[in-house]
Amino acid sequence: MSIYTAYDEIASLLAQLAPAKVLAFQASKEMQDRLELLIEKSKEGALTVREKDELDHYIVLERLVRLAKIRATPA
Repeated sequence: MSIYTAYDEIASLLAQLAPAKVLAFQASKEMQDRLELLIEKSKEGALTVREKDELDHYIVLERLVRLAKIRATPA
């Protein structure tokens, strides 16, 4: 099993629990602002090690939510 398989399984589980809520989910304004700041700093090559780790976590969470939304979308 790869980590991507694990993401797929978790996303499928989330989508089955409350598809409408998954589809409606959006990050808070604060979270969006923080992510944009980290992305900009990354483009500039100015991320600290801690910020790089934080950005990596945001990327993983974004992938997980995206997969859950795909699975929650009615066929």
